[in-house]
Amino acid sequence: MARPSQRLSANAPGPFYVDAACIDCGTCWQFDPLHFAPHGNASHVLRQPVGDGELRQALLALQACPVAAIGTSAALRARTPADGFPALVTRHPAGDVYYCGWASRRSFGASSWLIVRPGGNVLVDVPRWSAPLARRIRALGGLHTLVLTHRDDVADHQRWAAAFGCGRWIHAADADAAPGAEHLLQGRDPLALDADLQLIPTPGHTAGSLVAVLGQRAAVLFSGDHLWWNPDHQVVVASERYCWWNWPEQLRSVERLLDLDVGWLLPGHGHSHAFAPGAWRPALEQTLAWARR
Repeated sequence: MARPSQRLSANAPGPFYVDAACIDCGTCWQFDPLHFAPHGNASHVLRQPVGDGELRQALLALQACPVAAIGTSAALRARTPADGFPALVTRHPAGDVYYCGWASRRSFGASSWLIVRPGGNVLVDVPRWSAPLARRIRALGGLHTLVLTHRDDVADHQRWAAAFGCGRWIHAADADAAPGAEHLLQGRDPLALDADLQLIPTPGHTAGSLVAVLGQRAAVLFSGDHLWWNPDHQVVVASERYCWWNWPEQLRSVERLLDLDVGWLLPGHGHSHAFAPGAWRPALEQTLAWARR
């Protein structure tokens, strides 16, 4: 639990605060940019919530924090909604997509995404174990499959798989990070799990990085740490700084995604973004041009 005695000086005056335990993962400001923002090597409260709607959002950001670095009064904490996560992001013809919250320190606060679909629900990357979240997911139909985009964001995959009896997919090159995974993606060819969900190997960030693609038109791209959106510069980012394995290979993997029709980019780290029709390819071409300058 956050400690008032370790409250960071950058916080806006008021009941919500970030303390010195913050690991600068960005979970709070990616979910709630109205009230939280980066500041130096940590996050801080940019603006205190006003009204019930804003209070709900700030309380959910507090709940999502992987290291309990966000604090407020006991009276306000008691108002944390029990049904906040998973939080609906978009409704797609191939399935409804939710942000799971409950980020894990083991994955440095990475986002995880729930796809609710008739063919069986899918969890893309894994939050920390949470019994309340598990109850909510069970009420939405449970879990059929876990997709692990790369070795960094497996978090509590064993506990989630055991609780729901669901199979796990990970690329063979990162399989040592998820011992016991039932399904290994091999090589570099895309694999269709069914007509509306495919896995595409995108080696670079790690040797076994992959992305998941939901739908064919205006698809939802779950990009792990391969790509994310920078709202300040309005660009898709592939980061050499955070490439742990092979940067030239990562750029070749970016090229593999040019012909997709992407409507939503949902990364493990960094901002999500909704794309206008036809905007994906030019955005990705710009990313490649900048990266190769």
